[in-house]
Amino acid sequence: MEFKEVVKNRYSCKQYGDRKVEEEKLQAILEAGRLAPTAKNLQEQHVYVLQSEEALGKVDMVTPCRYGAKLVLAVAYNSKNVFIYPGGKRDSGVEDATIVATHMILAAANEGVDSCWINFFEPEKLEKELGLPEEEKILMLMDLGYAAEGAGPLPNHDSRKPLSETVSYL
Repeated sequence: MEFKEVVKNRYSCKQYGDRKVEEEKLQAILEAGRLAPTAKNLQEQHVYVLQSEEALGKVDMVTPCRYGAKLVLAVAYNSKNVFIYPGGKRDSGVEDATIVATHMILAAANEGVDSCWINFFEPEKLEKELGLPEEEKILMLMDLGYAAEGAGPLPNHDSRKPLSETVSYL
């Protein structure tokens, strides 16, 4: 699929059917995350593939936003392996994990797999439930799957502000 079409047509799916994501498509999605750039190439991301009943049950304990997806990715980063920016007040963890997640969401769309970025949960609670190492911080959850029949983008999906309202040239 052309990149412009991937970006234009991708939406946050809120209702998944029973069809499972094929292993080769999952691997293509994970590979896109692996190839994402990170500050100083530290590659501090860690992606957890949550697909067992037990793991999905833990997701359901912390958020109502799984929407029936049979596969959820938890995108985390190692908080002890981040680049500290000048001034010492910011580090690369959140932004690098965000870049990784964005690459995977766009790769999913390219593979014909629907997704939804989930932030409606308490990361610390899920980190504890999953037994993650203390330095692992979950940025987001990503539902992956195929939309249920009749599911689709919100009615305002194609409504975008003009560039003149969102871009300034200085």
